[in-house]
Amino acid sequence: MRFVGKAWRLLVGIKDGLVLLLLIIFFSSLYSALSISPYKDSARSGALRLNLSGAIVEQPAQAEPLAQALGGGSVTRQYRVAQLIRALDAAATDDRIEAVALDLDIFVGGGQAAITDVGAALDRVRRARKRVVAYATGYADDSYQLAAHADEIWLDPLGAVLLTGPGRPNLYYAGLLQRLGITAHVFRVGAFKSAVEPYTRNDMSPEARAAGQALANTVWELWQADVQRARPRAQVAAWAANPQRFIDAAGGDMARASLDAGMVDRIGDRAAFGRRMAELVGSEDERVPGRYDAVHYEAWADEHDVTAQGGEIGILTVAGTIVDGHAGPGTAGGDTIAVALERGLERGNLKALVVRVDSPGGSVLASERIRRALLMAKERGLPVVISMGSVAASGGYWVATAGDIIFAEPATITGSIGIFAVLPSFEGALQRLGVGADGVRTTPLSGEPDVLRGPSPEASRLLQTGIDVNYRRFIQLVAQARRLTPERAHELAQGRVWSGAAAHQLRLVDRFGGLDDAVREAARRAGLNPDEARTTYLESRPGFLSRLLAGSSEAGAGAPRDVFTRMAQRPQLLIERVLNDLQEIAAGPAIQARCLDCPAVAPVPQMRAETGGGWLVRFLAAVAR
Repeated sequence: MRFVGKAWRLLVGIKDGLVLLLLIIFFSSLYSALSISPYKDSARSGALRLNLSGAIVEQPAQAEPLAQALGGGSVTRQYRVAQLIRALDAAATDDRIEAVALDLDIFVGGGQAAITDVGAALDRVRRARKRVVAYATGYADDSYQLAAHADEIWLDPLGAVLLTGPGRPNLYYAGLLQRLGITAHVFRVGAFKSAVEPYTRNDMSPEARAAGQALANTVWELWQADVQRARPRAQVAAWAANPQRFIDAAGGDMARASLDAGMVDRIGDRAAFGRRMAELVGSEDERVPGRYDAVHYEAWADEHDVTAQGGEIGILTVAGTIVDGHAGPGTAGGDTIAVALERGLERGNLKALVVRVDSPGGSVLASERIRRALLMAKERGLPVVISMGSVAASGGYWVATAGDIIFAEPATITGSIGIFAVLPSFEGALQRLGVGADGVRTTPLSGEPDVLRGPSPEASRLLQTGIDVNYRRFIQLVAQARRLTPERAHELAQGRVWSGAAAHQLRLVDRFGGLDDAVREAARRAGLNPDEARTTYLESRPGFLSRLLAGSSEAGAGAPRDVFTRMAQRPQLLIERVLNDLQEIAAGPAIQARCLDCPAVAPVPQMRAETGGGWLVRFLAAVAR
């Protein structure tokens, strides 16, 4: 029996070893399969195929791999602006790349400052005597601004160029809230903090209209200047003012009208575009119409990874809404960003810090958490340079006050220095339903804020005091950082939004420039050679599964190519953004430094029915039934 027992244990051990070996082989094979890039078989030379089937952002968001694999949690494909610029600059100096094929057929858009920077990178490719050729079925503002930096702009025979300029309608809910019996208790400071106006008015206030119109005019002028400088033969102003005149002259042919106005260079379908690229770079298989030698952007970006570690200048990204606690890429979690900086400092090799801000703000507490983390870096002797992206307003500007110097683009949206809070109560709705609310209390703040009967005068005064204290704190930070008197800082604040060009004149920013300019300045301040300084991104890198699934989130199948369909979808996108803003305000912190007037720099993810939404969305949906 003893022998049988030993033999049995031996067999069990062999079985366990074989199972372990099979598991190792299985997971190794799975890792290898998932790590294989679908673009490894791309040509070694030819055109850099830049198929922008998504949005340009400062920091790409990541969907949860498991949720995405099960069919939920997908996000629109996003491209990091710094990675695009690095890839284009590498293409300009690499003999393997002979041209750039810029496919904008389903390009979603991005912030104007980001698009301007990518356009400048395309100009550097052209100065290296390499052709840039753009194609799309239809061009809107963002896609045309990029295409303007190409040597040739191709337009589908059924396509059109449709320019609308900045500006959009806002929804105002005062009448609806009154009808529903909901009272919006608003606490704010500043004549221009118009983020709360949708809950108190049915139209724009004169102050908000004047500030918004001035900002829109400046941004539009900068857009036209960039396009006209890149493409002087295009009749941009005349086309934007009255495209119908050109269309009528072309007999109703919108593509031909675009050509006659100098907006595009060639009219042709995708196959014709491909044949043109084959003329420029060649084709290994001429039997396939439209085939040309190309290096896929994904493979090229992997070879020239901008997020590679090991540099002496840390880049800390504050992108998206600033929220308390931890959050994934694309959302600025206060604790996540602070911890990333602390870990970077612990490594001990950082000589300077560049903070890239592309955020409309959010939580005051989280903004202060990030600012204090930056002060900790300064205490260790690191220069801190702020680089503003497309939007750096409210809480984003709060973070920027910790910098030694602030860089911004002329088209950067900044300012909005103000604080607000919105607290809904439902006493009117309950009264209409015949529902009463009553109770006992032991102190004036028991049960407060009372959303059933409305906040008490004591609670209202306390919340307004909190707003006033935080606003004075904000003004003090701005005054100290910008060397202004508190009175002057208050004049520039009050929630008003400025363009980067105006902010520079008002001394809210120091210099014009992009991320590369900020890195070079940080290197100089750290005593490093700006031409040799290397950067390292202080953020967690996505896992291999997330990188693999990122390719499946393209705005591909079913995405509209023509600009008219995209225009028709704008009301839906507006509603989605409004619901998203409502939910973030209702579910977020009570006191916020947030700019709702700032343009979205990335598409608002579609709100899926299965997520259920927040309590405010569910309440409004129930009332609407």
